[in-house]
Amino acid sequence: IYLLKMNKYNTHTHTHIYMIYDYISNSASFCLPNHSTTVRRPFPLSHGTTTLGFIFQGGVIAAADTRASAGGLVACPAVHKITPIHSHLVVTSSGSGADCMLWERILTREIRLYQLRHRRRLSIRGTAKLLSFMLHPFKGTEVCVALTLCGWDKESGPKLIYVCSDGARLQGDIFSVGSGSPYAYGVLDGGLKWSLSKDEAISLAREAVFRATHRDAYSGNNVDLFHITAQGWSQRKREDLKEEYYRDMEKRSKDRRGKIKRE
Repeated sequence: IYLLKMNKYNTHTHTHIYMIYDYISNSASFCLPNHSTTVRRPFPLSHGTTTLGFIFQGGVIAAADTRASAGGLVACPAVHKITPIHSHLVVTSSGSGADCMLWERILTREIRLYQLRHRRRLSIRGTAKLLSFMLHPFKGTEVCVALTLCGWDKESGPKLIYVCSDGARLQGDIFSVGSGSPYAYGVLDGGLKWSLSKDEAISLAREAVFRATHRDAYSGNNVDLFHITAQGWSQRKREDLKEEYYRDMEKRSKDRRGKIKRE
């Protein structure tokens, strides 16, 4: 393990971004003193989740379930998969829980150091670029991190950028990541519009996470939801998806009874 210091000159902002990489040549294994054999992880890394983010006229919505799974085991029913980085930026995380927490802490530290050095916050695009550069040396290893940056820039408004552990960086208006994402996309694609009100956007995000957790065994328990605007992020109270399920079943039952009566 050694430290590699890189000095990146940004021609757009005329600032220097200093990055320190804790570079590990092979994070999938560790070498014994004689360097002749390696010891690998004794179990497969299995995980699942549902996270999403989208942009609408009222800002950015970030939502996620709270179940941490390890294969067929529910390791924890109440984890936090949405982490505030600063007053106008949160990240949703999927992948290995330990890897995600580590890189979120590293990113928070680097953003704070940048703010202290330059007396301003790094832009969301600059933050995504910095994270991508830091993760790229681990491409091809078993590091598993997928973060969606959901934030608001003072100059350019709402931003949604996806960064994963091979260094990929994608910007868009809607992202859903995790084993439950196909189900969440099914709801979002049918209901997402730029003109949504705040309440409609929150309802759509809750519905997408709920439907995903209902179909995906690796997602579930609760839903966390953040709303990011020019004034900063605000967090909605955590909701139990079990209660949402019972409300949905009761509504369907009433609809069926009403239909039978009309017939």
